[in-house]
Amino acid sequence: MNTQSARRIRMGMVGGGPGAFIGPVHRMAAELDGEIELVAGAFSHDAEKSQQAGRSYGIAEDRAYGSYQEMMERESGRRKSTDDAMDMVCIATPNYLHLPAAVCALEHGFHVVSDKPATATLQEALELEDAVWRSGLLYALTYTYTGYPLIREARQIVRAGSLGSIRKVVVEYSQGWLSEALEKTGHKQAEWRADPRQGGPGGAVADIGVHAFNLLEYVSGLKVAEFCAALTSVVPGRALDDDCNLLLRLENGAPGVLVVSQIAAGERNNLRLHVYGEEGGLHWAQETPNRLELHWRAKPSETLHAAANYLAEPARMAARLPVGHPEGFIEAFANIYRDFAAAVRARFTDPTAALSERVPGIRDGVRGMALIERAVQNGGGHAGWAPLPE
Repeated sequence: MNTQSARRIRMGMVGGGPGAFIGPVHRMAAELDGEIELVAGAFSHDAEKSQQAGRSYGIAEDRAYGSYQEMMERESGRRKSTDDAMDMVCIATPNYLHLPAAVCALEHGFHVVSDKPATATLQEALELEDAVWRSGLLYALTYTYTGYPLIREARQIVRAGSLGSIRKVVVEYSQGWLSEALEKTGHKQAEWRADPRQGGPGGAVADIGVHAFNLLEYVSGLKVAEFCAALTSVVPGRALDDDCNLLLRLENGAPGVLVVSQIAAGERNNLRLHVYGEEGGLHWAQETPNRLELHWRAKPSETLHAAANYLAEPARMAARLPVGHPEGFIEAFANIYRDFAAAVRARFTDPTAALSERVPGIRDGVRGMALIERAVQNGGGHAGWAPLPE
C-alpha cells in the first residue's frame, strides 16, 4: 500500500481564533469524514490568541503561529526535516485577508480552500486567479449550499433535461440578524461585515448574495448575462448595503430574480431556490434541506428525500445517513472538503489530478466578485441594466 496516499490530508488554518464563527465550522467539516486533520494554524494576528485557539483545537504549541506568513514559511520548512508538514490551507478570515493569505499559501506550495467570497474586490480576484493558474495547485471556495445532497440532485435533474428548457429562476436569501446596528455594539461578526476596509465594497450582496448567485448558476447550469440592481442600506448609519434586489437575464434569455436581505426581521437563514422549465419546476429550501419538491405541468407533483436510493449517484454519495435521518449544514460543508481531499490525495500520484466539477473554484470566485462590484456600482443610482460578461 502507498502509505502517502493512505494517510490523512494535513491542513493548516488561517483565522478561526477566539470568537470566530466560520473557523470552527471549517474545522468540523474538514474532519468529519476522517480524510483531513488540522495540524497547524495562524488563528489570530495576536500570537497569544492564536496559542489559545491552538490549545482549543488540540494543536501542538509550536504549530500555532502568530501570522500566516510565519505558518507558510515554517510549515514549508518542515518538509525538509519531518514528514508531517501540512498539505493544504483553509482560509477563514475577513475578506480583506483572503487574497494575501491564499497567494502566500500557493507560493509556498500549499493547496487552498477559502471561505467565500474569493477576495475583497474584483481586481483582487483576478490577481488570485492568475496566482492559482501559475501555481498549478488546487483551489476551492466553500459555497456551502452546493454540498447539499438534494442540491446536487436538482443540478442533475436540470442537466438531464427533465424540466425542459429553463424559463425562469428565482432565488431568495433572507436573514434578519442585522436588523439593528450590531456592528456598533462590539459584535465581532457584524463589525467586520459592516466595515468596507475588512469586508470590501459589498455588504449583504457580498456576504450572502454571492451564495444565492452561485446556487442559481450551479443548479440552473446557466450564467447570468446581465442584471439590474437596487442595493440599499436600510439601518441608519450603516456604510454597506444590508438589502439587495436584482432582476436578472440569463444567457439563454430567461428572466430571473435574486432577492437578498439581512434586515428581514424574524428571518433566520431563509435560502430558497425555484427553477422553472417548460415541463415543471423544482423547489428547495435550506431550512428544510432534505426535501426537494418537483411540480410538473402535466403529471402529479413529487417530493424527493435525501439519501433515497432513487436519487442520482452524486446525491446518494453526498448523504451519510439513511433516508429519514436529517443531515444539514455541517455535512454539506463537509462534502466540499471530502471532494477536495480526494483531489489532494490524487495529486500524491498524479500531479495533474483536478477537482470535481461539483466543487466551486476560482472561476466561480471571480464571477461572484464581478457580481458584487458591478451591483455596488450600479445598484445605488438606478443605472439600469449592467452586463456580467465571462
